[in-house]
Amino acid sequence: MSPARRTAIGAAVGVVAAATGGALAWWRASASSLQQTTDRLWALHFERPEGPPLVMANFRGQPLVVNFWATWCAPCVRELPALQRFQRDFGGHGWQVIALAVDQPVPVLEFVARIKLDLPVALAGIDGLEWQRTMGNTAGALPFSVVLDARGRARQRRLGESHYDDLVRWAAEATTES
Repeated sequence: MSPARRTAIGAAVGVVAAATGGALAWWRASASSLQQTTDRLWALHFERPEGPPLVMANFRGQPLVVNFWATWCAPCVRELPALQRFQRDFGGHGWQVIALAVDQPVPVLEFVARIKLDLPVALAGIDGLEWQRTMGNTAGALPFSVVLDARGRARQRRLGESHYDDLVRWAAEATTES
């Protein structure tokens, strides 16, 4: 092998190693940032359309599905029955689904009056857009769900409509990995 070829191969290996190291550092920083965001989540209080404020600290230590949605979002409304079914089937196993509306109070109040939801609904408002971005939804689109294990670690993130089978699979994965 010629010295020029050896130099070229060495340079290519160096570039790949540097890129891999950079990607790993970015991934670790991203995971650390997400963990800091979920740690701050426990200090939050969200107003509810009905009843007392939703205090996130009350859910610490149990696995959660945090769903960001809006009344005007068709996929959000379509996925609500799956979220309700999951809550009904897995609530007895410690799971809790929390629906954070990225919406105005009046439409949410009217919506929950019309469609009874068997899970906590709270108003994230415009701040919900920022919260979902910090939790990994850089597009800021809806619906967006985050699955947290009992230790508060984000196990799954889904942009778009979630289905019951997805939720069941994610719960099994979060439970076995905890």
